Amino acid sequence: MEIRVEGLCKSYGGKVVLIGLSAVFQPGVTAVAAPSGTGKTTLLRLLLGLEPPDAGTIRGADCRWAAVFQEDRLLEDLSAAANLRFALGEVPGEAGELLARLGLEHSDSRPLREWSGGMKRRLALARALLAPAEALALDEPFTGLDGESRARCLELIRERGRGKPVLLATHDLTGLEDAPLLRLGRS
Repeated sequence: MEIRVEGLCKSYGGKVVLIGLSAVFQPGVTAVAAPSGTGKTTLLRLLLGLEPPDAGTIRGADCRWAAVFQEDRLLEDLSAAANLRFALGEVPGEAGELLARLGLEHSDSRPLREWSGGMKRRLALARALLAPAEALALDEPFTGLDGESRARCLELIRERGRGKPVLLATHDLTGLEDAPLLRLGRS
């Protein structure tokens, strides 16, 4: 499966964010790098179908996506397990192992309001990685994570994203040096 964008354009209130973007996203992780305000989140929102492009075409994105947004979008009064059930319906059997690999194995009974920001970020990522999806859109998934947690998360993203397009928007390319790179921004 591949996702192809051709001549993609998007503006907000007269401010051009994307102009004439063409790219092909193959299975595996593609790093989408750009300074703030230059189109990373906009590209993901267009691919997810959350916004229409002003011009251009998107092919292959009409599939089932899982996403990590810039905000964690978790229910603070619920536990990890309850958050996963809310989003996924039934919690997959591999959830316990995945949470353990993310360092969250002893935290799933406490409400999330008692968790650190990094723990919440890892749970948001776990939720996306456990969702049945054909493609992943990850918007700054490593925000608030230390180097060790980031490396663990990236390893899981590569494993769970095998065989599907994974667009990973980031400012920091650490650990992504071997990934295809799409640079957005002003010239």
